[in-house]
Amino acid sequence: MTIKSKVFFVFVAAWAALVSQNSALAAPDPTALVKAALHHWRGDSSFTEVAMTIHRPDWERHLAMVAWTRGKADSLVRFTKPAGDAGNATLKLYQALWLFNPKLNQVIKLPYSMMAQNWMGSDFSYNDLAKSNSVVTDYTHSLGPVAEESGHKIYSVVCTPKPEAPVVWGKQVLKIRDDDVLLEETFYDQDMKPVRRLRATKIAPLGGRPYPVIMHMKVLNKPGQWTEIRYTKGVFDLSLPGYLFTLSNLRNPRPWSTP
Repeated sequence: MTIKSKVFFVFVAAWAALVSQNSALAAPDPTALVKAALHHWRGDSSFTEVAMTIHRPDWERHLAMVAWTRGKADSLVRFTKPAGDAGNATLKLYQALWLFNPKLNQVIKLPYSMMAQNWMGSDFSYNDLAKSNSVVTDYTHSLGPVAEESGHKIYSVVCTPKPEAPVVWGKQVLKIRDDDVLLEETFYDQDMKPVRRLRATKIAPLGGRPYPVIMHMKVLNKPGQWTEIRYTKGVFDLSLPGYLFTLSNLRNPRPWSTP
């Protein structure tokens, strides 16, 4: 090998190593992306006011609720409208789930599997609304295609269930913007066919951060069936009293001042 050939070989090897290193630095960790998106959604704690529209081909229903979250796993959701549903509430503490029905004046403990079932007749599950940590703890993550849109990078993350994970989906695919905003979530059945898609249709400031203030959940094999949620207020990283996340407060809500 001539001196020129050796120099060229060394140059090519160095260039390839530099490109490989830069590519590794440029590719984000997919699990970190999912964690950041969930933290952006919930913060360390949160209070939100939400309007929900449940649409079917022959009818439409409108509800309103307030929700509190604490940490990565705890949440309380209480309906405020319409009158017939006001007071219905759900409390989640880690993997325990309770429902309060004011008409029966009963607190009912639900099995954890109910977290993934349709909630209050909508196309959302409780997991969807509360954005529980299940998508982090019960799945492995791999990076899919990266796109550019309106000056932002859009990362696609494929979430594959861990063996024996207590989940119903064959996989989930998330689209996350480079500022941690969750733009889309597609749910696949065990045959790897897409069955539901959650999509942000409006991004706007909420609680001092860009936020998907309108989220549209569509059932892909049922034309004309969808549910939409609109965030009308959001406060994040606030100090919440511990009594909020108790069975006593679930049944008999104590006064709490809206920030």
